[in-house]
Amino acid sequence: MSAASALVFRPATRADLPAVLALLADEDRVVDPETVEVTEAYERAFAAIEADPRNEMLVLVDTVDGTVVGCLQATYIPGLGRRGAERALIEAVRIRADRRGGGLGRILMERATGRARARGCALVQLTSNKSREDAHRFYTALGFARSHEGFKLTL
Repeated sequence: MSAASALVFRPATRADLPAVLALLADEDRVVDPETVEVTEAYERAFAAIEADPRNEMLVLVDTVDGTVVGCLQATYIPGLGRRGAERALIEAVRIRADRRGGGLGRILMERATGRARARGCALVQLTSNKSREDAHRFYTALGFARSHEGFKLTL
């Protein structure tokens, strides 16, 4: 069985929430999902994502051991640009620290962009912290172009 065939890419369920939060907690080390506190705020946020047809928290799961090895959030944005086509915004991309380097990130992103394409999106966009140079090389290798400068305002 190939590595890709032992993977499932699907919307996250409430049962996946601790594993997703563990991936988001620290991108440089493995965090045990059992140690993650799932607060009421996380519960509300996950419920809102799950209830919104324009938002998805997606996971990549190793079917051999059931481990959530990757995640990302996709938001589908309607717009008047590009002839009224939707665009997909991908955020919170993570691969489990001990599973990097084996192509899982590529599989995760290819499946996410395929999902956006099947939905009719004309564009996939993402932002990445300026300090994440390895991630920038990865996104460039996948065909993403540095076409815009991003800005954020913390409220």
